[in-house]
Amino acid sequence: MKHWGKILLCGALLLGSAPAAAPGTASAAGGVGIILDGYPLPFPVEPSVMNGTTMVPFRAISEALGITVLWNQSAKQITASRLDKAGVKKVVLTLGSKTALVNGGSAKLAVAPQTIRGTTMIPLSFFSQQFGAKVSWNQLTKTVSITSPKTEMYTLGFYAISSYSEYALLPDFDAMAFGWSRLDKNGELTTTGADHYWPQADGDITPEYMVQNADTGGTTPYLMVYSGDDGLEVTKNLEDKALQERTIANIMELAVQKGFKGIMLDLEGLGMTGDKAKAAAEYNAFVKNLSGKARAQGLKLSIAVHPINSSYTGYDYKTLASLADDLIVMAYAYEDEKRPEPTAKVDEAIRLALKQTTKDKLVLGVSLYSENESSVNTKIGLAKRYGLKGIAVWRLGLIGQKAWNEMNKSVELSE
Repeated sequence: MKHWGKILLCGALLLGSAPAAAPGTASAAGGVGIILDGYPLPFPVEPSVMNGTTMVPFRAISEALGITVLWNQSAKQITASRLDKAGVKKVVLTLGSKTALVNGGSAKLAVAPQTIRGTTMIPLSFFSQQFGAKVSWNQLTKTVSITSPKTEMYTLGFYAISSYSEYALLPDFDAMAFGWSRLDKNGELTTTGADHYWPQADGDITPEYMVQNADTGGTTPYLMVYSGDDGLEVTKNLEDKALQERTIANIMELAVQKGFKGIMLDLEGLGMTGDKAKAAAEYNAFVKNLSGKARAQGLKLSIAVHPINSSYTGYDYKTLASLADDLIVMAYAYEDEKRPEPTAKVDEAIRLALKQTTKDKLVLGVSLYSENESSVNTKIGLAKRYGLKGIAVWRLGLIGQKAWNEMNKSVELSE
């Protein structure tokens, strides 16, 4: 993956000195912004202020926080529930009532849920607090900032040649892709070369030991197969059926022989030039071939893909997702990677991907080459906001203690 391509609230929230509406009436929030995990959260209806309390559309805020919502029309009741490590949290709100039920007990609201301009609105701070979110108000910018609660989700890490400094973090991931193989300039699989190669042992710590130790400790080890297409390495494989069969056979032999439980296919660079539809169709055929053989051996298959809003468009998300366990969306390297990735581009990449496949098939790639302790949870927050399967962190050796500490506030890492 090198750098994965070259593309390149306690109680009701009182709004300080914000003008309050007349008792029992609502007014437009007058420019009030809602920020979730550092990035604006759109609403179908503008937030409103009622008696000094910010009211927001319940379904929008619920879905963004991963909360399941049911609406009972006859009773005019909203039932919201969320499962976490502490169990199920269940909140029942009734239109027009200042009394909510929280796991069966009563809780008071500053303002009752209301229907405003045809949309059911609920008190933001109460609802958020009940489900573990943190809410703050910035009077100067008139912005409500929400930090989503810590969430359990699938976490995959990448272990490259220069990752040993953070080897101790390996057990904290659900899966780890070891980047020790690639296609050479002739399109042949190799474990030697300049960037991706089978590493030397460090005393008793051998590559084979690391793979076995990961598996024993509950972290699924993947064999990562990398290639760019700068020298047409990938294209050669896609167009030469005999070479393709040999490559796939060698991938399978290496994966089984070394004890991997999955294959991470990271063949980059397709679709920048040439016949993009042809490249996508040929790659689909390659993946179908590999997928069948991997399944026969009981191996998982994950595919790293460029984001749809990148220069590389030779990837058919819909078909690839049907053939693999998941797709890693490498939503980074949009710019020079010397600063955090533009969040709007990452957001767009997710939304475009969701038009092609389901959220349970998508894993958001987060590059710590670009991100830092101040930005990483905004990217993770997008994966949570859209309910994606999880995140894939590029890579061990780049994370750093400060960013790691912040990540632990956002997502439950394996123990």
